[in-house]
Amino acid sequence: MFAFILRRLLQAVIVMVAVAFISFMLFQYVGDPLVSLLGQDAKPDQIAALRADLGLDKPFFVQFGHFLLNAVQGEFGLSLRQGAKVSRLIAERFPATLELALVAAAMALVIGVPMGVYAALRRGTFLSQVLMTVSLLGVSLPTFLIGILLILSFSVGLGWFPSFGRGDVVQMGWWSSGLLTAKGWHHIVLPAVTLAIFQLTLIMRLVRAEMLEVLRTDYIKFARARGLSNRAIHFGHALKNTLVPVLTITGLQLGGLIAFAIITETVFQWPGMGLLFIQAVTFADIPVMAAYLCLIALIFVVINLVVDLLYFAVDPRLRMGGGGH
Repeated sequence: MFAFILRRLLQAVIVMVAVAFISFMLFQYVGDPLVSLLGQDAKPDQIAALRADLGLDKPFFVQFGHFLLNAVQGEFGLSLRQGAKVSRLIAERFPATLELALVAAAMALVIGVPMGVYAALRRGTFLSQVLMTVSLLGVSLPTFLIGILLILSFSVGLGWFPSFGRGDVVQMGWWSSGLLTAKGWHHIVLPAVTLAIFQLTLIMRLVRAEMLEVLRTDYIKFARARGLSNRAIHFGHALKNTLVPVLTITGLQLGGLIAFAIITETVFQWPGMGLLFIQAVTFADIPVMAAYLCLIALIFVVINLVVDLLYFAVDPRLRMGGGGH
């Protein structure tokens, strides 16, 4: 177990260094940040002085070493667009994105798993066919179109939910939460549903496929031969083993929800990291872009490690010698 964790941590460090290198390359090839800071009318001596002050006149790998050292401390410099510390901007936006992703993931799990189990156990029924058809639509429709349709239906047409913003939030130190207010929940419904639909349909189809596969295994046939009830077989044996791959997908999808909430946050003007990143790309705000890439990579690495460790808790076969594979 210790060797397994050590290997995973070493892999995580390698991944993070690689992502940091890619992020650092943005500073080299995506415009000149000095021109953005000083303007087009800056004199050559002013540019040279600022370049020396920022250490941009040093050799490439010396600059990369300084970038790595600052990144470990959570420092990525100043935003070229807003003139504020990138770490502060990320800290202000991260709670909104995380809450949106967690609510969407909870929706996808709570609704997707039962739908997948039902579609597997009641194959061929009318409702099962309807669920599969709806899931196909959910996988196929682009996120921005789902968001626009929801706004058109529930905001413009029915007026049930607001179409933009986060609503009232409660400030707790540096963390802000909209889940502690009624208006916060009111505002998060539409963006969370928009973000959850693809994940929900993916989880439903995965659970259905895995459930059907497990139900065909020998130990399920043996359980039936022993006279166990369908409830015990379906939920005590089959579902438990079905959840092993679902656990992996769900964990990775949580990282995906955080990383790819960009479109949803843009459609609903949700004040999270995705909207901040889109604005950074529009204005070529390289420090914000680099910080976003590093943070998303860190989230994926941590989630991967947690999922791998949960494998040991869920699947006893891995604790019997298969954990190194």
